[in-house]
Amino acid sequence: MQTLTQLRRLGLFDARVPRYTSYPPATHFKPGIGAETVGDWISAIPEGASISFYVHVPFCRRLCWFCACRTQGTSTAEPVAAYLDTVKVELSMIAQRLAPGVTIEHLHWGGGTPTLLEPEMIADLSGAVFDMAPLADGAQFSVEIDPNEIDGPRLDALAAAGMNRASIGVQDFDPMIQEVIGRPQSYEVTRDAVEGLRERGITSLNADILYGLPHQTTARMSDSVQKLLSLGPDRIALFGYAHVPWMARRQTLIPTDALPSPEERLELFNTARDLFVADGFAEIGIDHFALPTDGLEIAHQNGTMKRNFQGYTEDKSEVLIGVGASSISRYPQGFAQNEPATGKYQTRVLNGELPAARGHAFGGDDFTRGRIIEMLLCDYRADLNQVAQELDTPLADLVAMCDGLQEALPETVTLEDGVLTILDDAKPLARIIARYFDAYDMSESGHSQAV
Repeated sequence: MQTLTQLRRLGLFDARVPRYTSYPPATHFKPGIGAETVGDWISAIPEGASISFYVHVPFCRRLCWFCACRTQGTSTAEPVAAYLDTVKVELSMIAQRLAPGVTIEHLHWGGGTPTLLEPEMIADLSGAVFDMAPLADGAQFSVEIDPNEIDGPRLDALAAAGMNRASIGVQDFDPMIQEVIGRPQSYEVTRDAVEGLRERGITSLNADILYGLPHQTTARMSDSVQKLLSLGPDRIALFGYAHVPWMARRQTLIPTDALPSPEERLELFNTARDLFVADGFAEIGIDHFALPTDGLEIAHQNGTMKRNFQGYTEDKSEVLIGVGASSISRYPQGFAQNEPATGKYQTRVLNGELPAARGHAFGGDDFTRGRIIEMLLCDYRADLNQVAQELDTPLADLVAMCDGLQEALPETVTLEDGVLTILDDAKPLARIIARYFDAYDMSESGHSQAV
């Protein structure tokens, strides 16, 4: 099968191929985007603007071996409380620079484990966020829920704070696989968490599941998917496990000889995808699925779906501000990432300084390349005529960016009347095709290193 041959040759499952939740990817962020620059970018947000907001809580009661996120373990509440005090200071510094009338359209708490917060901490943090900027009418407030780290009082606190969407990480329900990846989480515990959410009126549910884990088989994948579907999620993210022990040392605990081959990974993905589609979910982009009534699928159908650090989103805000250690913000002028280390983040904030450590100021053809990449990953097609109109760029320049693509990746795309379309059989190669347009990942010869 030609697609499998290409998968092997191009290394689709190589973790070095970006997911393109930003352009350029965060691996290309550089020092030089600091407190002064970010302060100016915040001050430039117009009066009455609608923004998105992200709060990062980098603490976990236990550290899952498969996870490559920047987190730290804690068995007590003291370091969490000290961290939240610092976040509140950062929020106040942002508030001082925001123009009047700014509201939050999308609010997300992630981590780490946000549900590790005690009820009083949840109320305190939400109050500090809303003192900075209130939620807009109809806003979405989502929180990542760890079913092992949630109870009635914390659910009550989240509901009282205004949470109306929950995101639950499942990964895999097979007990043996859970043991191998350091993530024990029974179906019953997960079901109880979902029921607790629904009892409090939180009916919008997102769930994450992984393929490519050690010892996964199509039978085990099918069983986990069926259990997940029984929980009635509205939206599902089907992520491929990225084995990057050189970045996440805890992954050295995962046996590499038990990881599936590229062909087996594709079969696992197809098994899950077919079950989701058969259950009425629409396939969205490279790794998301949503019911027809979900806002993401509606945005997908309307052509307004976007891609950011949370993956696919219906969020239309031009500004995404992230607070907390390692969080990333996006402004019309560029990206900024806070100090990754919690201690250094806290030191800078408590010294009265916005904690941005690195980032990227947009320039050159960033917008055009980024827009083409976003379109390819959202819709498997990029209408260069639309991009030319949106960004006031000559169509000929955009078509020229495609030069050599069909030769480098034969039988993967068509280019007709200014519309670049990924062929159905080549959709698993969407990230590879997108990478061809990445000017920050080009060899000296001018061709994508993915080739």
